[in-house]
Amino acid sequence: MIQKQLIDNNVTGYRELLTPRKLEELLPLSEKGKETVLQGRDAVKGILRGRDRRKLLIAGPCSVHDVNAAMEYAERLKELSGRVAGVFLVVMRVYGEKPRTSLGWKGLINEPSLDGIINPNEGLMAMRRLLVDLANKGIITGTEFVQLGTPQRIGDTVSWSAIGARTVESPPHRHMASGLSMAVGFKNNTNGNVNAAIDAVITAAGSHEFDGINWDGVEATVTTKGNSDTHIILRGSENQSNYDEESVRSALLALAQRGLQQSLVVDCSHGNAMNSEHKKDHRLQSVAFWGLIDQIMRGTEGIIGVMLESFLEEGSQKFESGITRKEDLKYGVSITDPCIGWNETESMILSAAKELARR
Repeated sequence: MIQKQLIDNNVTGYRELLTPRKLEELLPLSEKGKETVLQGRDAVKGILRGRDRRKLLIAGPCSVHDVNAAMEYAERLKELSGRVAGVFLVVMRVYGEKPRTSLGWKGLINEPSLDGIINPNEGLMAMRRLLVDLANKGIITGTEFVQLGTPQRIGDTVSWSAIGARTVESPPHRHMASGLSMAVGFKNNTNGNVNAAIDAVITAAGSHEFDGINWDGVEATVTTKGNSDTHIILRGSENQSNYDEESVRSALLALAQRGLQQSLVVDCSHGNAMNSEHKKDHRLQSVAFWGLIDQIMRGTEGIIGVMLESFLEEGSQKFESGITRKEDLKYGVSITDPCIGWNETESMILSAAKELARR
Protein backbone atom coordinates (compact mmCIF):
# COMPACT_ATOMS: atom_id res chain seq x y z
CA MET A 1 0.00 0.00 0.00
CA ILE A 2 2.83 2.41 0.84
CA GLN A 3 4.52 1.61 -2.47
CA LYS A 4 1.26 2.32 -4.29
CA GLN A 5 1.08 5.72 -2.64
CA LEU A 6 4.66 6.47 -3.67
CA ILE A 7 4.39 5.77 -7.41
CA ASP A 8 0.75 5.37 -8.47
CA ASN A 9 -1.24 7.60 -6.16
CA ASN A 10 -3.16 9.15 -9.06
CA VAL A 11 -2.97 6.25 -11.52
CA THR A 12 -6.02 4.01 -11.90
CA GLY A 13 -4.61 1.44 -14.32
CA TYR A 14 -2.35 0.45 -17.20
CA ARG A 15 -3.16 -0.88 -20.64
CA GLU A 16 -0.72 -2.44 -23.08
CA LEU A 17 -0.63 -0.89 -26.54
CA LEU A 18 -0.25 -2.80 -29.77
CA THR A 19 3.38 -2.76 -30.81
CA PRO A 20 4.46 -1.10 -34.07
CA ARG A 21 5.40 -4.51 -35.45
CA LYS A 22 2.00 -6.01 -34.61
CA LEU A 23 0.11 -3.09 -36.16
CA GLU A 24 2.15 -3.36 -39.34
CA GLU A 25 1.53 -7.11 -39.49
CA LEU A 26 -2.22 -6.62 -39.06
CA LEU A 27 -2.46 -3.68 -41.48
CA PRO A 28 0.45 -3.72 -43.93
CA LEU A 29 0.92 -1.33 -46.82
CA SER A 30 0.62 -2.83 -50.29
CA GLU A 31 3.41 -2.25 -52.80
CA LYS A 32 1.22 0.46 -54.36
CA GLY A 33 0.82 2.05 -50.92
CA LYS A 34 4.55 2.05 -50.30
CA GLU A 35 5.15 3.70 -53.67
CA THR A 36 2.53 6.37 -52.85
CA VAL A 37 4.21 7.23 -49.55
CA LEU A 38 7.76 7.28 -50.92
CA GLN A 39 6.87 9.24 -54.04
CA GLY A 40 4.89 11.69 -51.91
CA ARG A 41 7.86 12.19 -49.59
CA ASP A 42 10.22 12.78 -52.50
CA ALA A 43 7.81 15.28 -54.03
CA VAL A 44 7.42 17.22 -50.77
CA LYS A 45 11.19 17.32 -50.33
CA GLY A 46 11.58 18.47 -53.93
CA ILE A 47 9.40 21.50 -53.19
CA LEU A 48 11.26 22.20 -49.95
CA ARG A 49 14.62 22.05 -51.68
CA GLY A 50 13.55 24.15 -54.66
CA ARG A 51 13.78 21.39 -57.26
CA ASP A 52 10.02 21.48 -57.84
CA ARG A 53 8.37 24.86 -58.49
CA ARG A 54 4.90 23.62 -57.55
CA LYS A 55 3.32 24.66 -54.28
CA LEU A 56 2.40 22.31 -51.46
CA LEU A 57 -1.33 22.34 -50.74
CA ILE A 58 -2.39 20.57 -47.55
CA ALA A 59 -6.16 20.23 -47.26
CA GLY A 60 -8.52 18.20 -45.13
CA PRO A 61 -10.72 18.24 -42.05
CA CYS A 62 -9.54 19.70 -38.76
CA SER A 63 -9.72 16.14 -37.41
CA VAL A 64 -10.97 12.77 -38.61
CA HIS A 65 -13.90 11.44 -36.62
CA ASP A 66 -15.82 9.58 -39.35
CA VAL A 67 -13.69 7.28 -41.50
CA ASN A 68 -16.37 6.96 -44.19
CA ALA A 69 -16.69 10.72 -44.59
CA ALA A 70 -12.89 11.06 -44.64
CA MET A 71 -12.69 8.47 -47.41
CA GLU A 72 -15.34 10.25 -49.47
CA TYR A 73 -13.46 13.52 -49.05
CA ALA A 74 -10.22 11.76 -50.08
CA GLU A 75 -11.76 10.45 -53.30
CA ARG A 76 -12.90 13.95 -54.23
CA LEU A 77 -9.51 15.40 -53.35
CA LYS A 78 -7.71 12.80 -55.44
CA GLU A 79 -9.75 13.68 -58.52
CA LEU A 80 -9.14 17.39 -57.91
CA SER A 81 -5.42 16.89 -57.35
CA GLY A 82 -5.09 15.35 -60.79
CA ARG A 83 -6.61 18.47 -62.34
CA VAL A 84 -4.12 20.82 -60.64
CA ALA A 85 -1.05 18.54 -60.57
CA GLY A 86 1.02 20.93 -62.65
CA VAL A 87 0.71 23.66 -60.01
CA PHE A 88 -0.02 22.01 -56.66
CA LEU A 89 1.20 18.92 -54.88
CA VAL A 90 -1.95 18.07 -52.92
CA VAL A 91 -1.57 16.35 -49.54
CA MET A 92 -4.63 15.30 -47.57
CA ARG A 93 -4.65 16.41 -43.97
CA VAL A 94 -5.50 13.29 -41.90
CA TYR A 95 -5.28 14.21 -38.22
CA GLY A 96 -6.05 11.48 -35.68
CA GLU A 97 -4.68 13.15 -32.55
CA LYS A 98 -5.85 16.47 -31.14
CA PRO A 99 -3.75 18.33 -28.56
CA ARG A 100 -6.22 20.16 -26.37
CA THR A 101 -5.62 23.48 -24.64
CA SER A 102 -7.64 22.16 -21.70
CA LEU A 103 -10.21 19.36 -22.05
CA GLY A 104 -12.07 17.86 -24.98
CA TRP A 105 -12.13 15.04 -27.51
CA LYS A 106 -8.54 13.94 -28.15
CA GLY A 107 -9.05 12.47 -31.59
CA LEU A 108 -9.73 9.24 -33.42
CA ILE A 109 -6.68 7.45 -32.01
CA ASN A 110 -7.72 8.04 -28.42
CA GLU A 111 -11.53 7.87 -28.61
CA PRO A 112 -12.56 6.22 -31.88
CA SER A 113 -16.11 5.34 -30.86
CA LEU A 114 -17.07 8.90 -29.83
CA ASP A 115 -18.71 7.63 -26.66
CA GLY A 116 -16.35 8.91 -23.98
CA ILE A 117 -14.46 5.60 -23.77
CA ILE A 118 -10.71 5.81 -24.36
CA ASN A 119 -9.54 2.90 -26.52
CA PRO A 120 -6.16 3.67 -28.12
CA ASN A 121 -5.66 0.18 -29.55
CA GLU A 122 -8.93 0.36 -31.43
CA GLY A 123 -8.10 3.95 -32.40
CA LEU A 124 -4.64 3.09 -33.69
CA MET A 125 -6.17 0.30 -35.75
CA ALA A 126 -8.80 2.67 -37.18
CA MET A 127 -6.25 5.36 -37.97
CA ARG A 128 -3.74 3.02 -39.54
CA ARG A 129 -6.44 1.24 -41.57
CA LEU A 130 -7.59 4.58 -42.97
CA LEU A 131 -4.06 5.72 -43.82
CA VAL A 132 -3.22 2.36 -45.41
CA ASP A 133 -6.41 2.45 -47.49
CA LEU A 134 -5.62 6.00 -48.64
CA ALA A 135 -2.05 5.12 -49.59
CA ASN A 136 -3.21 2.02 -51.43
CA LYS A 137 -5.53 4.28 -53.46
CA GLY A 138 -2.64 6.58 -54.36
CA ILE A 139 -3.61 9.44 -52.03
CA ILE A 140 -0.75 11.33 -50.38
CA THR A 141 -1.37 12.13 -46.71
CA GLY A 142 0.05 14.14 -43.83
CA THR A 143 -0.63 14.22 -40.11
CA GLU A 144 0.31 15.91 -36.84
CA PHE A 145 2.15 13.76 -34.31
CA VAL A 146 1.13 14.39 -30.70
CA GLN A 147 1.96 11.25 -28.73
CA LEU A 148 5.62 10.31 -28.97
CA GLY A 149 4.89 6.66 -29.76
CA THR A 150 2.56 7.38 -32.67
CA PRO A 151 5.19 7.78 -35.43
CA GLN A 152 6.47 4.25 -34.86
CA ARG A 153 2.94 2.94 -35.36
CA ILE A 154 1.66 4.93 -38.35
CA GLY A 155 4.62 6.98 -39.58
CA ASP A 156 5.32 4.65 -42.50
CA THR A 157 1.96 5.59 -44.05
CA VAL A 158 2.34 9.38 -44.35
CA SER A 159 4.44 11.65 -46.59
CA TRP A 160 4.42 14.86 -44.51
CA SER A 161 4.01 15.64 -40.83
CA ALA A 162 3.55 18.54 -38.45
CA ILE A 163 4.41 19.47 -34.90
CA GLY A 164 1.67 21.71 -33.58
CA ALA A 165 1.57 25.07 -31.85
CA ARG A 166 1.13 23.49 -28.40
CA THR A 167 4.07 21.09 -28.71
CA VAL A 168 6.53 23.05 -30.85
CA GLU A 169 8.55 24.09 -27.78
CA SER A 170 8.63 20.55 -26.35
CA PRO A 171 12.18 19.08 -26.48
CA PRO A 172 10.87 15.49 -26.82
CA HIS A 173 8.84 16.46 -29.90
CA ARG A 174 11.80 18.25 -31.45
CA HIS A 175 13.97 15.22 -30.79
CA MET A 176 11.30 12.93 -32.22
CA ALA A 177 11.18 15.05 -35.38
CA SER A 178 14.92 14.59 -35.82
CA GLY A 179 14.30 10.90 -36.49
CA LEU A 180 11.20 11.10 -38.68
CA SER A 181 11.53 9.77 -42.22
CA MET A 182 9.38 12.47 -43.83
CA ALA A 183 9.44 16.27 -44.01
CA VAL A 184 8.21 18.05 -40.88
CA GLY A 185 6.56 21.44 -40.47
CA PHE A 186 6.77 23.29 -37.13
CA LYS A 187 4.00 25.75 -36.30
CA ASN A 188 4.61 29.03 -34.53
CA ASN A 189 3.28 28.74 -30.99
CA THR A 190 -0.15 29.95 -29.90
CA ASN A 191 1.30 33.33 -28.90
CA GLY A 192 2.57 33.85 -32.44
CA ASN A 193 6.25 33.30 -31.61
CA VAL A 194 7.94 32.34 -34.90
CA ASN A 195 11.32 31.92 -33.20
CA ALA A 196 9.95 28.89 -31.34
CA ALA A 197 9.37 27.17 -34.69
CA ILE A 198 12.78 28.25 -36.00
CA ASP A 199 14.47 26.87 -32.87
CA ALA A 200 12.61 23.61 -33.48
CA VAL A 201 13.90 23.46 -37.08
CA ILE A 202 17.47 23.90 -35.84
CA THR A 203 17.03 21.32 -33.08
CA ALA A 204 15.49 18.73 -35.39
CA ALA A 205 18.40 19.03 -37.82
CA GLY A 206 20.81 17.79 -35.15
CA SER A 207 21.44 14.25 -33.96
CA HIS A 208 19.88 13.25 -30.64
CA GLU A 209 19.52 10.40 -28.20
CA PHE A 210 16.27 10.10 -26.27
CA ASP A 211 13.90 7.61 -24.69
CA GLY A 212 11.53 5.95 -27.11
CA ILE A 213 10.29 2.58 -28.28
CA ASN A 214 11.63 0.14 -30.83
CA TRP A 215 9.72 -1.84 -33.45
CA ASP A 216 8.64 -4.37 -30.81
CA GLY A 217 7.34 -1.68 -28.46
CA VAL A 218 10.22 -2.09 -26.02
CA GLU A 219 11.52 1.06 -24.34
CA ALA A 220 14.89 1.95 -25.82
CA THR A 221 17.32 4.77 -26.36
CA VAL A 222 16.69 6.14 -29.83
CA THR A 223 19.66 7.62 -31.71
CA THR A 224 18.93 9.88 -34.69
CA LYS A 225 21.07 11.50 -37.37
CA GLY A 226 18.86 14.59 -37.69
CA ASN A 227 16.19 15.70 -40.15
CA SER A 228 17.02 18.60 -42.44
CA ASP A 229 13.75 18.38 -44.40
CA THR A 230 11.89 20.81 -42.18
CA HIS A 231 10.11 24.13 -42.46
CA ILE A 232 8.00 26.48 -40.35
CA ILE A 233 4.24 26.95 -40.54
CA LEU A 234 2.67 30.34 -39.90
CA ARG A 235 -0.72 29.84 -38.20
CA GLY A 236 -1.36 33.19 -36.58
CA SER A 237 -1.90 33.64 -32.86
CA GLU A 238 -4.71 34.13 -30.39
CA ASN A 239 -4.61 37.85 -31.11
CA GLN A 240 -3.56 38.42 -34.71
CA SER A 241 -2.92 36.84 -38.07
CA ASN A 242 0.50 36.43 -39.71
CA TYR A 243 -0.26 35.63 -43.34
CA ASP A 244 0.11 39.25 -44.49
CA GLU A 245 3.08 40.40 -46.55
CA GLU A 246 4.89 42.05 -43.65
CA SER A 247 4.58 38.96 -41.42
CA VAL A 248 5.73 36.66 -44.21
CA ARG A 249 8.69 38.90 -44.97
CA SER A 250 9.61 39.03 -41.28
CA ALA A 251 9.48 35.24 -40.95
CA LEU A 252 11.63 34.72 -44.05
CA LEU A 253 14.16 37.27 -42.79
CA ALA A 254 14.31 35.52 -39.41
CA LEU A 255 15.07 32.23 -41.18
CA ALA A 256 17.79 33.87 -43.26
CA GLN A 257 19.38 35.45 -40.20
CA ARG A 258 19.68 32.00 -38.63
CA GLY A 259 21.29 30.61 -41.80
CA LEU A 260 18.24 28.49 -42.67
CA GLN A 261 16.45 27.84 -45.93
CA GLN A 262 13.71 30.40 -46.46
CA SER A 263 10.76 28.04 -46.76
CA LEU A 264 7.41 28.34 -45.04
CA VAL A 265 3.90 27.01 -45.28
CA VAL A 266 1.00 29.22 -44.20
CA ASP A 267 -2.05 27.80 -42.44
CA CYS A 268 -5.12 29.72 -43.59
CA SER A 269 -7.12 28.59 -40.55
CA HIS A 270 -6.58 28.96 -36.77
CA GLY A 271 -5.16 32.38 -35.92
CA ASN A 272 -5.17 33.35 -39.59
CA ALA A 273 -8.96 33.10 -39.74
CA MET A 274 -9.94 35.23 -36.76
CA ASN A 275 -12.69 37.83 -36.89
CA SER A 276 -12.66 41.24 -35.20
CA GLU A 277 -13.79 39.59 -31.94
CA HIS A 278 -10.78 37.22 -32.03
CA LYS A 279 -12.99 34.22 -32.72
CA LYS A 280 -12.27 31.63 -35.41
CA ASP A 281 -14.30 32.14 -38.56
CA HIS A 282 -13.79 29.52 -41.25
CA ARG A 283 -15.18 31.91 -43.85
CA LEU A 284 -12.02 34.01 -43.48
CA GLN A 285 -9.80 31.19 -44.71
CA SER A 286 -10.43 32.37 -48.27
CA VAL A 287 -9.18 35.86 -47.39
CA ALA A 288 -5.88 34.44 -46.16
CA PHE A 289 -5.66 32.03 -49.10
CA TRP A 290 -6.09 34.70 -51.76
CA GLY A 291 -3.75 37.04 -49.91
CA LEU A 292 -1.07 34.36 -50.12
CA ILE A 293 -1.75 33.59 -53.79
CA ASP A 294 -1.38 37.30 -54.51
CA GLN A 295 1.98 37.39 -52.71
CA ILE A 296 3.19 34.38 -54.68
CA MET A 297 2.06 35.96 -57.95
CA ARG A 298 4.01 39.09 -57.05
CA GLY A 299 7.20 37.08 -56.60
CA THR A 300 7.41 35.97 -52.95
CA GLU A 301 9.36 32.74 -53.39
CA GLY A 302 9.57 31.72 -49.75
CA ILE A 303 5.92 30.64 -49.53
CA ILE A 304 6.19 26.99 -50.50
CA GLY A 305 2.69 25.98 -49.50
CA VAL A 306 -0.67 26.68 -47.93
CA MET A 307 -2.95 24.71 -45.61
CA LEU A 308 -6.75 24.64 -45.58
CA GLU A 309 -9.14 23.14 -43.04
CA SER A 310 -11.76 21.72 -45.36
CA PHE A 311 -14.41 19.01 -45.23
CA LEU A 312 -17.47 17.82 -47.14
CA GLU A 313 -19.73 20.40 -45.51
CA GLU A 314 -18.83 23.78 -44.08
CA GLY A 315 -18.76 24.79 -40.43
CA SER A 316 -18.65 22.58 -37.37
CA GLN A 317 -21.08 20.91 -35.00
CA LYS A 318 -21.16 20.75 -31.24
CA PHE A 319 -19.77 17.54 -29.83
CA GLU A 320 -19.37 16.63 -26.18
CA SER A 321 -17.51 13.42 -25.53
CA GLY A 322 -19.71 10.84 -23.86
CA ILE A 323 -22.79 13.07 -24.17
CA THR A 324 -23.46 13.69 -27.87
CA ARG A 325 -24.88 10.63 -29.57
CA LYS A 326 -22.92 9.50 -32.60
CA GLU A 327 -26.11 8.96 -34.61
CA ASP A 328 -27.10 12.60 -34.03
CA LEU A 329 -24.00 13.94 -35.79
CA LYS A 330 -24.35 15.43 -39.27
CA TYR A 331 -22.40 13.60 -41.96
CA GLY A 332 -19.32 15.39 -43.32
CA VAL A 333 -19.31 18.18 -40.72
CA SER A 334 -16.31 18.74 -38.41
CA ILE A 335 -16.67 18.11 -34.67
CA THR A 336 -13.63 20.25 -33.85
CA ASP A 337 -12.65 23.48 -35.64
CA PRO A 338 -15.01 24.73 -38.37
CA CYS A 339 -14.00 23.98 -41.96
CA ILE A 340 -14.82 25.36 -45.36
CA GLY A 341 -17.04 23.06 -47.43
CA TRP A 342 -16.09 21.03 -50.48
CA ASN A 343 -17.65 23.35 -53.07
CA GLU A 344 -15.64 26.31 -51.81
CA THR A 345 -12.51 24.19 -51.50
CA GLU A 346 -12.75 22.98 -55.09
CA SER A 347 -13.51 26.44 -56.46
CA MET A 348 -10.62 28.08 -54.60
CA ILE A 349 -8.05 25.47 -55.62
CA LEU A 350 -9.08 25.42 -59.28
CA SER A 351 -9.07 29.22 -59.49
CA ALA A 352 -5.71 29.49 -57.75
CA ALA A 353 -4.19 26.84 -60.00
CA LYS A 354 -5.33 28.83 -63.02
CA GLU A 355 -3.71 31.96 -61.61
CA LEU A 356 -0.43 30.29 -60.65
CA ALA A 357 -0.14 28.55 -64.01
CA ARG A 358 0.40 32.00 -65.54
CA ARG A 359 3.56 32.64 -63.53
